[in-house]
Amino acid sequence: MLQQKSKKGAFLALVFVVALLALVVLLENTLDPTKYILLFTSLKKGAVYALVAVSMNLLNGFTGLFSLGQAGFMLLGAYTYAILTIPVESRESVYYLYGGSAVKFSLPDLFGGADTVPGLVLGVLIALILAGCVAAVVAWLIGLPVLRLKSDYLAIATLGFGEIIRAVFQWDKLGPVTNGANALKSFPTFSSFNITGADGQVVFRLSTFVAFLIAAVCIAVIVLLINSSYGRAFKAIREDEIAAEAMGVNLAKHKRLAFCISSFFAGVGGGMFAMFANQAQAKTFTTAMTYEILLIVVIGGIGSVSGSTIAAFLYVAASEWWLRFLDSETWVFGVKVPFLRTGFRMVVFSIIIMIVVLFFRRGLMGSKELPDLFRPRPKKSARKAGEHNG
Repeated sequence: MLQQKSKKGAFLALVFVVALLALVVLLENTLDPTKYILLFTSLKKGAVYALVAVSMNLLNGFTGLFSLGQAGFMLLGAYTYAILTIPVESRESVYYLYGGSAVKFSLPDLFGGADTVPGLVLGVLIALILAGCVAAVVAWLIGLPVLRLKSDYLAIATLGFGEIIRAVFQWDKLGPVTNGANALKSFPTFSSFNITGADGQVVFRLSTFVAFLIAAVCIAVIVLLINSSYGRAFKAIREDEIAAEAMGVNLAKHKRLAFCISSFFAGVGGGMFAMFANQAQAKTFTTAMTYEILLIVVIGGIGSVSGSTIAAFLYVAASEWWLRFLDSETWVFGVKVPFLRTGFRMVVFSIIIMIVVLFFRRGLMGSKELPDLFRPRPKKSARKAGEHNG
């Protein structure tokens, strides 16, 4: 019976994801992209933040390791993706301050170029995977000493890593590879997946669909991991390390594994963020970005994949779209509305976040997932009812 419910839940989740992807394609090709630019911008950024938030929740919520290095791993992923996908003919103009790039190849060019379907799809896919791998390898290296720390000390160490890696990537000596403090551009973005006609005009839009598809596949892999024996080991470590070790769980191995997997998907998220922003620049991946991701995890619910995903879209939509009108001066019947000016949007947004945190102590979803909300509550047994009446 339990296995049947699990299969039914997985099937319903698959149907929901397919329907969501179809809806995204429909909206993107029926609504005017210039009129609804904030909508599609929020959807793309929300997809990126959803993946990174779920990857952070895997470590903080399901394994119980308080890490604040997500922005650093995103930076590694963004730069890896950008460096490997900038076309060879564009490298001289991008790295003009350093006389060209030290990397003499481009992944899309190896498969026919970014203007061909195989070159674009295979080049971007391989680059995103390598972006995650680079982040995972660095996580494994720094995890050897850092994962010996616990609680706040681990958070401080990983936060320091993010600041160090940001400074290193802006180091002028690495300019031929990272372009120093300058931005990396001219690589394939989400918009590169839009289908254009012979006149160069877009005839079918897929940019938002691609962002959703990549995020959905990665989150699905994380969900499968959480529901596997490794996921149960992660949860055991979160609940009680001593009891988990007594049951045969190798603490060092599983902590390092969770740290590397979380970093891998953060690296993929970093590559996606570069595709969203149309550039990769170290100064973008600040501590504030890590705090944003952590806030999304807390608002959604620590230990809930659904909560992190929903909270990511709500957070991005509220901060980037719904409250935009608060940043512009407004006149009503000839009277200027007070307080409405540049920056007031973030004041109101902060108040909303405070209210949510106060009234939803465990987040919007707590530790529950979306399917849990639609399951009927178990009825009390007659024996318990009798005992209560007695």
